Amino acid sequence: MLIGMPVALALGIPSVIYFIFDKSLPNFTAIQRMVAGANTYPLLAVPFFIFAGNLMNTGGVTKRIFDFANNLVGHIKGGLGHVNVVASIIFAGMSGAAIADAGGLGTIEIKAMRRAGYNDSLTIGITAASSTIGPIIPPSLPVVVYAVVASCSVGRLFAAGIIPGFMMGLALMIMIYFLSDKYNTPVEKKSNFKMIISSFLTAFWSLLTPAIILGGIFFGIFTPTEAAAIASVYAVILGCFIYRDMGFKQLWYVVKISMISTVQVMFIVVSATLFAWILAREQVPQAVAHYILSLSHNYYLILFFINLVLLIVGMFMETIASINILVPVLIPVIAELGIDPVQFGVIMILNLMIGLLTPPFGTVLFVLSGVAKVSVEKVAKDTAIFLIPLLGVLLLIVLFPQLTLFLPNLIFGK
Repeated sequence: MLIGMPVALALGIPSVIYFIFDKSLPNFTAIQRMVAGANTYPLLAVPFFIFAGNLMNTGGVTKRIFDFANNLVGHIKGGLGHVNVVASIIFAGMSGAAIADAGGLGTIEIKAMRRAGYNDSLTIGITAASSTIGPIIPPSLPVVVYAVVASCSVGRLFAAGIIPGFMMGLALMIMIYFLSDKYNTPVEKKSNFKMIISSFLTAFWSLLTPAIILGGIFFGIFTPTEAAAIASVYAVILGCFIYRDMGFKQLWYVVKISMISTVQVMFIVVSATLFAWILAREQVPQAVAHYILSLSHNYYLILFFINLVLLIVGMFMETIASINILVPVLIPVIAELGIDPVQFGVIMILNLMIGLLTPPFGTVLFVLSGVAKVSVEKVAKDTAIFLIPLLGVLLLIVLFPQLTLFLPNLIFGK
């Protein structure tokens, strides 16, 4: 990674070398393991959610969401900063990817805030921070991958992310409220009831997307994997037939970029699967678990250490690769501590989302650097203060398991 090698190759090449030197293993075992890593039913959701997110960004959905959020909360002290967060919460129920939020919705948010005269530091910082809500509130790409690797229920994990996701949004909005004087945010005109209803009706079909996806999953109408396919079909109908903002040319472009993104993600998944299999064969997870538990028997101390490791890994490694490598290693530890793997899934993904906002390899930093036309260093500096509320939410879900487990237990039973 230091020499700029793609993550998939950085994981795959050492794995292949392992097979070359271990003569007891036939070479075709490596291919079998990589194919097995991709040949998993829940992972079918990955290309569909990527496709749905790109369709939403291209088909006029994000603009309508932003306008509705503006009429709803734009008048609160901090103005478009709150709009930024609310729009990300709504969009989170459609795409499930921080990059889709930062690259699609972020473009609209930054343009609107700059036009209204908002301080650039606040504009860039909150756009970056709010994008991390996407993978926490369902549906979520990292959650699907974690569910596969940890052998957890995707539905329970989706439900577990709802309360923490809204907590993240609330924490960021509180931070904006207190920073509004420092950044001298413009005062937005309060929308009347008629304007709110009008913008709601304009965005109605877009706002229906999370209801269709989550309602279908939680009421047992379809599985999370099927929900991803339905979201894609619905997004095509919205963009091409209801809003008519997307023609065949744009649709073909979305298909192409979605295919490229899917191949990139799945290449990482299969390489990381092979790498994780080698770790398991060498009994690395058991060794790591034994070592961590030998350091201390204090529940909170070990949990603090695990969170610290996840935060550091998130700074350097791509989210999907991190999940594939670390989950098999850490599952024995959390089992020994008696931590529910569903709760740990939310903790892990939130840690890795914070990693997307931190140098040197924070993906969201690079995306927003391109969107805002500023240096990566400036994006990182502007985002730093918003790490405080996100870390606060992380601390709360670590200390209080019911924040993540209440809804899964309520919907699916204990």
